[in-house]
Amino acid sequence: MSDHKRSDRVAGEISAALASILREGLRDPRVTPLTITQVHVTEDLRLARVNFVPLGGQGDADAIIAGLESARGYLRRNLSQRVRLKYVPELTFHLDVKLDEAMELTALLDRLTAARVVRDGVDQDEAAAAEGVEE
Repeated sequence: MSDHKRSDRVAGEISAALASILREGLRDPRVTPLTITQVHVTEDLRLARVNFVPLGGQGDADAIIAGLESARGYLRRNLSQRVRLKYVPELTFHLDVKLDEAMELTALLDRLTAARVVRDGVDQDEAAAAEGVEE
């Protein structure tokens, strides 16, 4: 169990360090500004999965991933200077689609709520009668 907590702690340190390195900037024009949403480190601390979203939803995700992949060595070298570990984990980069899915779900719920309000506005008398509420 302590290994799990250690991997979580290391993931947090890697996330903060990568965010700092990326804020300082990469020379690759494919890597547009992005937000690191989550870093998951395996229990043996050898692999780190970095999830991100392009800042403001802009930028081509495939191009950003290609840019990050080509800068992997640079990023790992900088990580080794900022995060003290015996081995710096291999980095893999993935577009975080959870935010998009959450926004789609929110939009769906908003549409359903709006449809219910319209329906309830028309059937208000029937709804009140069904609930036993008198006006």
